[in-house]
Amino acid sequence: MKPGHGQALFTAECSHMFHFHCISSSVKHGNYVCPVCRAKWKEIPFNRSLSSIVPRGRSGLNVNQARLPQQDAYMALLRQVPTRQREAPALHTSEPVEFNDDEPLQLMEAADSCDVRSSKTVEMKTYSEFSAIPQSSSQDDFAVLIHLKAPCANPEQITSRPVNTTSVGYPTSRAPVDLVTLLDVSGSMAGTKLALLKRAMGFVIQHLGPSDRLSVIAFSSTARRLFHLRRMSHSGRQQALQAVNSLGAGGGTNIADALKKAAKVIEDRSYKNPVCSIILLSDGQDTYNISSNVRGTRPDYRSLVPSSILNQAVGIVPVHGFGFGADHDSDALHSIAEVSGGTFSFIEDEGVIQDAFAQCIGGLLSVVVQDMRLTVQCVHTGVQLRSIKSGSYLSKVAGDGRDGSIDVGHLYADEERDFLLSVSFPQSREQTILLKVAFSYRDPVTNECIKIQGDEVMILRPKSRTPEPVCMEVDRERNRVRAADSIEAARAAAERGVLSEAVAILEECRRVLLESFSSRNGDRLCMALDAELREMQERMASRQRYEASGRAYLLSGLSSHSWQRATTRGDSTDSSSLVYSYQTPSMVQMLQRSQNHCPSPQIPRPQIIVPTRSFIQKPQPR
Repeated sequence: MKPGHGQALFTAECSHMFHFHCISSSVKHGNYVCPVCRAKWKEIPFNRSLSSIVPRGRSGLNVNQARLPQQDAYMALLRQVPTRQREAPALHTSEPVEFNDDEPLQLMEAADSCDVRSSKTVEMKTYSEFSAIPQSSSQDDFAVLIHLKAPCANPEQITSRPVNTTSVGYPTSRAPVDLVTLLDVSGSMAGTKLALLKRAMGFVIQHLGPSDRLSVIAFSSTARRLFHLRRMSHSGRQQALQAVNSLGAGGGTNIADALKKAAKVIEDRSYKNPVCSIILLSDGQDTYNISSNVRGTRPDYRSLVPSSILNQAVGIVPVHGFGFGADHDSDALHSIAEVSGGTFSFIEDEGVIQDAFAQCIGGLLSVVVQDMRLTVQCVHTGVQLRSIKSGSYLSKVAGDGRDGSIDVGHLYADEERDFLLSVSFPQSREQTILLKVAFSYRDPVTNECIKIQGDEVMILRPKSRTPEPVCMEVDRERNRVRAADSIEAARAAAERGVLSEAVAILEECRRVLLESFSSRNGDRLCMALDAELREMQERMASRQRYEASGRAYLLSGLSSHSWQRATTRGDSTDSSSLVYSYQTPSMVQMLQRSQNHCPSPQIPRPQIIVPTRSFIQKPQPR
């Protein structure tokens, strides 16, 4: 508030200024959003006495924190934090030399451990391009698809309880998480951005359980650890909310320092939960460690990532990056995520930041597979493995072409992975056994190593060719890989400054997709890929549009396709949209809770949107 030409002027948290008597009248009638930018306000300009707003005994609640109609569990818990704690910053205390002060893990009762093992294992199916090849024919590029699906989540796992739940009865059927969040609090985050970030972090804190541990690092010109890895018990949540709620914005952006501190938190911890991950959110560019980009050269973003969290072991500690607004460095965040085994999400509309976080933790809180490795061996003496299309997953083909492997790493509940193999084989008068596929992984809850020997991939060898359409599953995966490759090529052209070439590359890919067998048979994946490519073309309409949102949109799409994992793209996390999203039921449930602001787990279970991977009913394996 300040005086101005005889009238009181009110500056809202979104930085827009109004005459106080006008805006307070609007608020009086229930309008809690900015008339200019439509941002939802938390600090409300009431033109009345404090006593008319806050009941006696609640004077610790500031007038600008008056209850809104949609009061949620976040504010309910925050009100339980003593006023003196909420108002005292006390966050600039000196940090210890070693970050080995993490809170001990919550021990699972022995009786519980017998019940937590999943009754299901990873499912694997294989599909060959054709079921039969004539005896007189040899093949140099014959496609075989390997399809994996992780076990489903237990009901308790999906409906993990929010903030008002005690540790009694909390489900132990999922792997607990060590989560480190890196929050950009530079000067550009002031106002609505910081308010929305705090609310999004409140949602995350609500949905972590007593076995999960959280540490928050705030960074601007330098990074500081707000608190050690702390279990999210009832008191742990209160203290975490206090720390997050007291954050203020100011200074520059030093992403490298934040990552360094996060690595130290993880390296120095005395105890380890089965799952560990980092969430990094920034709306700016690291001006302390990255030199200005000279045309024709690309900064070494890999240097920002400490060696301990580089993707040397299939994303042991993945960094999930979130680019916020139009001014963030999408190249840096995408590169950081890629080398660590994480994903990059583009939050174009600041209003969906909570949804983006919700989708991410919906996955992190449902890890059912770790250290997964897929192996392939050629059986028939004349068969050779030519290549493996595995996106960002590390794959190897032996020098003699007789075997190969894919390091899949971890999977969320219900996640699916498709890997396209190319093999060659000679003429033969007998049915040909091409490959033998096997995989192994570790159950993160029981720590048990599980090994599965899959079926052999075999084709018939008739004397003459019989008419047979290409396998729909193989054709669909070819289209997905083709689209991802085209996006990468278009991005390269755009970075060279040739937007017309980038648009043409995507247009050619759309044409090929349209003419494919699966597209002619009404496959929804083709429709989704076409919609995605069209959106990318529109975001390349001009250099200004590409710089503002096109680059980030392409990179979030590339990240999603290369890891076959859901990311937030643009201004929507809606799985009912055409964009191919890879969302799992656990992610959808968490998203629905975010969008509905559900304060209680006893609500009727919402109808799950069919995951976009399951576009068509798949026939039985060949």
